[in-house]
Parts: sequence; C-alpha cells; structure tokens
Amino acid sequence: MKKLLFTRPVPEANRAFAEERFETVIRKSAIALTRDEAVAALGEYDAIIPTLGDDFSAETFAAAETIRAGVLSNFGVGYNHIDVPAARAAGLVVSNTPGVVTDATADIGMSLILSACRRGGEGERMVRAGKWKGFGPMDMLGTHVTGKTLGIVGMGRIGQAVAHRGHYGFSMPVLYFNRSKKEAPLPARQVETLHQLMAEADIVVVTVPATAETKKLIDAEAFAAMKPGGIFVNIARGDVVDEDALIDTLERRAIFAAGLDVYAHEPNVPERLCALDNVVLYPHLGTAALEVRERMGQMALDNVTAWAEGRPLPQGLDR
Repeated sequence: MKKLLFTRPVPEANRAFAEERFETVIRKSAIALTRDEAVAALGEYDAIIPTLGDDFSAETFAAAETIRAGVLSNFGVGYNHIDVPAARAAGLVVSNTPGVVTDATADIGMSLILSACRRGGEGERMVRAGKWKGFGPMDMLGTHVTGKTLGIVGMGRIGQAVAHRGHYGFSMPVLYFNRSKKEAPLPARQVETLHQLMAEADIVVVTVPATAETKKLIDAEAFAAMKPGGIFVNIARGDVVDEDALIDTLERRAIFAAGLDVYAHEPNVPERLCALDNVVLYPHLGTAALEVRERMGQMALDNVTAWAEGRPLPQGLDR
C-alpha cells in the first residue's frame, strides 16, 4: 500500500476515501511545510498532497538526498509554491485542482468588490467598537457598484466568472486584459495594455495565475494609472502585486479602496496594511466552503489514485 501525506488537515470525506486506499498520514498543523520538512516528506512518502505555502522549491529538491515520492498532487489550483521543472527533474509528476474553485473564488471577488466599494469592513469595525452614532446623510459614503466599469486582469475561468457576475448581476460594462488574444463568452472588450485597463476601469479585479511572468505584474506604475476613485481587488496570488506599491498607493489615498484575499508572504500581512481603513482584508477565503474543499480534496486524491494505478493523472500538469 502506497504511503500518502496530506500536509494540512482535510475534510472528513477526503480522509475516509484516502484511508481506504493508502497508508495515510494527515499533519495536524495548519502551518506550511518548511524546507526541511518538505525534504523529509519527499524521502518518507510515496505521494504527497501539498497546498499553498509548502516549500517544494528547487532548493528543496536539491537538498533531498533520497526521493521516494512520485507525485505531488496539489490541493488547490495555484501551485507557485512548487517548482514544477525541479519536481519533474527529480522524477515526480505534479497536478492541481482547477475548475472546482472557479465559482467560489469569483464569489469572494464579488464580496470584496462590494465590501471595498461600500466600506463594509470599516463599517463593521465601527459597529463592533460601539462608535456608530446612527444614520446621517453624509456618513460612511462609499462607491456605488451597479453600472461601474469592471476591469479583469486575466480572463481565465475565474476572470470570466467574475465578469459574468458583474455584467449580468450588476449591469457592469466589462473590460479585460489578457496577455494573449482571447474571446470572452459574454459582452466584454479586450484592451491592448494593462495600463489601459487600469486607467479605464472603475473596479479592477486580478485573477491571473502566479508565474515568473506575472510576478509583481501590478506595480507602482500600474497603480498610478488608476482613477482616484478606483477600487482594486486581488483574488489571484499575492505574488502578482507589488505589495509595497499597493500600500503606498492606499496610504496616499491615490485610489479609493482595495479588497484583498491574498498576500505576498502569507500568512504574514504587513502592519502598514492592517493599519489602513481603506482596505478590506480576508484570510484567503477564496475556496473556503466545505463542499468546495471536499471536491478539491477528491480531485487531488483522484490524481494520486491514477498515479498509483499507473494511469495518466486527470489533472496532471503534463497534460
């Protein structure tokens, strides 16, 4: 029986499925694997189901003297914590869990849009602190959402789902920037440059994957192109944004507000960011619904099962 490691606690349904088929170990800690822990795991387990933050970098594979593992079946669609070429060179196959996260992540995007535009986070803190003095015609004025121009950076599955919600749910004209030409399955206009999108949109939502090409894609110049009343939302990965540039932009009130579900060095969030009242901060809630996490876990397990049986991985990154 193959020996399988889940690097974090998982839903009961996933645990039960795994234990019927594999010698299963589930770490109790919610903290990501360090490099030393990842090296040890590579030598001890046949299959590993890692997730965001686990250190499967090129340095980890280089430090591993003995590698027993044959598959990294990532629990999540994003896999920027895994150096895929280094894993392949070490003889592992790598997979992820796309598709099942689309709607849940898009829903969180819309939640952040609404919270940032209508100052929801600030208002909730005010009520909890007992500082709300009652209704006033000029109190807590935010930005209307319906009819505003929505700009999507990265028109993949999640970008399209956010655009669909914005256009059909809130009558928002949609613009999008994609590094390649792409037809959108809804009324939307592709713009030529990122800066054009940042300048024309009232609300910008980032949904691109984290890759070497997208690292700090949203930089100081991109923020400078935004409207003074603009709203910035990131539901992609923290790596795609220059976090210092974003904080500087918010501190200067150069844009109206931001909504973030991801950060450059999770779970560490800069104190300067936490001190701001014009940003809504979520703890990476994108897929945080039990039925979604169960489906993600099952997809990861299906990939491990296929590997163990010598079949192509359903969601293998080599496909």
